[in-house]
Amino acid sequence: MEQKKKLSIICFSGDFDKALAAFTLATGAAAVNWEVNMFFTFWGLNLLKKKKGRSPIGNGLLARLFNVLMGARDKAPLSRLNFGGVSPKLMTGMMKKNNVATLEELVDSAKALGINLIACEMAMHILGIQQKDLDEAVREVIGVATFLEYSQDAQTVFI
Repeated sequence: MEQKKKLSIICFSGDFDKALAAFTLATGAAAVNWEVNMFFTFWGLNLLKKKKGRSPIGNGLLARLFNVLMGARDKAPLSRLNFGGVSPKLMTGMMKKNNVATLEELVDSAKALGINLIACEMAMHILGIQQKDLDEAVREVIGVATFLEYSQDAQTVFI
């Protein structure tokens, strides 16, 4: 029997367009029955935050400041030509007009397809984020060594 194909995506960026790429790859692979693990670290953790907007979550003043400045998935900037936050809204409108799944729809699809959404323990510790601050769909908070075990024999992409 052939072993199930695996895809591991390391989500380091919290940029809107990079999040689209990560979730498009993940949902596409899961739709053809690949095992998919998405590992969110540093700015990528913004994509998993439970609270919308900019909120002072975290332990300590500096962590709260970082989390306010970074925001959450709904505040993800475009990596280029962000125009003060207007571009992600324009891009979402263009996606809807062309019947392309939006970031929120892709995230919902990832959850429905059983994609493993995993948070980086070290980055959470540095940024003062706790698991209670993250979406309930986050299955685990793990370190790099465990993620590497999960990624054994997988195609790995860094976004």
